[in-house]
Amino acid sequence: MSTPYKYQILPIEKVFRDPVHNYIHVQHQVILDLINSAEVQRLRRIKQLGTSSFTFHGAEHSRFAHSLGVYEITRRICDIFQRNYSSEHLGEEGWDDSERLVTLCAALLHDVGHGPYSHTFEHIFNTDHEAITVEIITSPETEVFQILNRVSADFPDKVASVITKQYPNPQVVQMISSQIDADRMDYLLRDAYFTGTEYGTFDLTRILRVIRPYKDGLAFAMNGMHAVEDYIVSRYQMYVQVYFHPVSRGMEVILDHLLHRAKELYEQQPEDYQLHSQLLVPFFKGNFSLQEYLRLDDGVLNTYFTQWTSLPDPILNDLANRFLIRKPLKSATFSGNRDSVTIRHLKSLIEKVGYNPKYYTAINSSYDLPYDFYRPEKNSHRTQIEIMQKDGTLIELSKISHLVAALAGQTQIDERFYFPKEMVDPKRQQHYDLFDDTYREFASYIHNGALVEEKN
Repeated sequence: MSTPYKYQILPIEKVFRDPVHNYIHVQHQVILDLINSAEVQRLRRIKQLGTSSFTFHGAEHSRFAHSLGVYEITRRICDIFQRNYSSEHLGEEGWDDSERLVTLCAALLHDVGHGPYSHTFEHIFNTDHEAITVEIITSPETEVFQILNRVSADFPDKVASVITKQYPNPQVVQMISSQIDADRMDYLLRDAYFTGTEYGTFDLTRILRVIRPYKDGLAFAMNGMHAVEDYIVSRYQMYVQVYFHPVSRGMEVILDHLLHRAKELYEQQPEDYQLHSQLLVPFFKGNFSLQEYLRLDDGVLNTYFTQWTSLPDPILNDLANRFLIRKPLKSATFSGNRDSVTIRHLKSLIEKVGYNPKYYTAINSSYDLPYDFYRPEKNSHRTQIEIMQKDGTLIELSKISHLVAALAGQTQIDERFYFPKEMVDPKRQQHYDLFDDTYREFASYIHNGALVEEKN
């Protein structure tokens, strides 16, 4: 009798060499089959950090590598739990290792629904990567579903319910999605490595040593509190210094406006796009299938952008060129009214020298909450980080950490006005003499990277 697919263990484990975790260890046939599926392999062609590679040139790593990393951290946690905190010894407070396979599959597949230049693409075409992840997992037309379905008929739905946080075991859900989970731990370490920064580094080995299961989720031993603090600070620093870098956001603005312009032109002359950008047509129409979504990746979009540089529309042509050869919009910080008299005036000056402010200006805001505690009065809240004391009782992290308390509930906001760099760089201005006073007036509002508002 052959071994059921659900329990097939590879005779010799498969390993993937990884710069962050050294080796990714694959022991289950189902995991290896999922890695080799078309939908997971597609993630090789999608950058993890989108436009951040225009700022940090080493940040060329893919969502495929990240997905394997999340799987590996999750696998290590499962091993630690089974070895030290199994339900056989601790009852309902411990880890039931029959949950391992659904947990590992959810970890590997958690990002499988991401599209090209993920968040910018989502904003333009109203897609939802989490909803598409669930669809990939549960749709009979995907290889991922066929693999999961061989485990059991209800297994795809179980994996999907981990992604949607509806799975009944909170230990499984929090391992994949919480304020300190395998997803965040991998992307901080991986993004720090490939951007060449030190902000995202923290002691993963120590955190895995002190993580504990309990009935309602995951906690961390008191003697590991400082490692958790280090993780929180690292996350804060990565968002401020890397993820919200103003140049990366300037490239995001170019990308956003480029896709908006293409969508606007499609509505005027749809037949042209059937010839040169056919795979984007369903998204311009707002009616796309799962298979049409899965045909897209970063390379497809970049190919279309290259084609658009030779099209007659001057705005589309210019924006495509700016994106491909890295000419981000410049920015200045500001606070207050997005539609203030000053900002409206600056847009008029930009228009006066020949730029359409709809496509060459933007207000871009970054928001992040490094750590939040449980707030019962809110409709939605984050899972708080619990510290387990020696007697087994739990205490929320910010109540015993002055460092985390200082960050808890504090939203980090950086609001910027983006505009063509030519407005403050005379070397780039083609008709400086003609608009000499206009350029000077515009520059007078920008001081050390900040917008100086008019005073009434």
